[in-house]
Amino acid sequence: MLVYLGVMLLFCFLYWWYRDSKQITAVSDKHVYITGCDSGFGYLLAQHLDKQGFHVLAACFTEQGAQELEDKTSSRLKTFQLDVTNSESIGKAAEFVKSQVKDKGLWGLVNNAGIAQPIGPSDWLTIDDYKVQLDVNLIGLIEVTLSMIPLIKRARGRIVNMASICGRLSCFGGSYCISKFGVEAFNDSLRRDLQCFGVKVACIEPGYFKTSVTNPDLIKEKLIKLWGRLPRDVQEDYGDDYLDKTCPLVKKNIEKLAEPNLMKVVSRIHHALTSVHPRSRYAVGVDAKLLWIPLSYMPTAFADFLLVGSAVKPAKAVY
Repeated sequence: MLVYLGVMLLFCFLYWWYRDSKQITAVSDKHVYITGCDSGFGYLLAQHLDKQGFHVLAACFTEQGAQELEDKTSSRLKTFQLDVTNSESIGKAAEFVKSQVKDKGLWGLVNNAGIAQPIGPSDWLTIDDYKVQLDVNLIGLIEVTLSMIPLIKRARGRIVNMASICGRLSCFGGSYCISKFGVEAFNDSLRRDLQCFGVKVACIEPGYFKTSVTNPDLIKEKLIKLWGRLPRDVQEDYGDDYLDKTCPLVKKNIEKLAEPNLMKVVSRIHHALTSVHPRSRYAVGVDAKLLWIPLSYMPTAFADFLLVGSAVKPAKAVY
């Protein structure tokens, strides 16, 4: 019986591996629209896809980011400025993309633009702090996607949404995790809604990688600013030495967990764009696969115990 079970499991694995390895071959006539190409994953992805022969439409927030990308890529790659929080900017970008793809439609949309600050204890933040990240990471992503759906349906193409392991487990306060949970939900509904039109939708869930998002110096700088505007009674709740204890701990955890090889994420996005049978989700990074994703399936009390227990305890904590 065990032998038959082993053979069946081996067959299932080989079949999965065969499906997963099948790739489209013709890419020279395909356009891919990427947001957030100034730095990090978007910057590397744009260069990678350009080398593979795709027509890359790279949206950058700044002129400097666009120029730096143009200097490192071929003439196939086209850059333009995009502010995903501005509907007029999104509309202009949509018109530009239409002018480039013409009747062929858009093969790929990669929603990569995002920000991670501010983060911190929930009672350190204002509603405007929450809105800033939600506008970029979630509302902007949705609006860009809606503007491209007709072109993607025409090409029977792909939509790749950049989520995070923080969309599976809320690891810290602020709206970053909230926005990524929203991306996960939007990704699921979008995948089901567009499946009948031949459009495939995938979600990327990176763990900790060494980007500006996980720069401990930037995180420390933002935490100091948040601390400085807190009412005195809230500061007393946490204790005057709270930041002195928290910042080194944040830096230690990031240095321990964050991977330097950003191409791991880029390769998963490439797979989602070129696989005949792309996966619905791509967890990327050792910490994502062995720590955060398994922890997200654990009982809530167990996850709370680990996350709260590993954080600095406020001065006036009662538990």
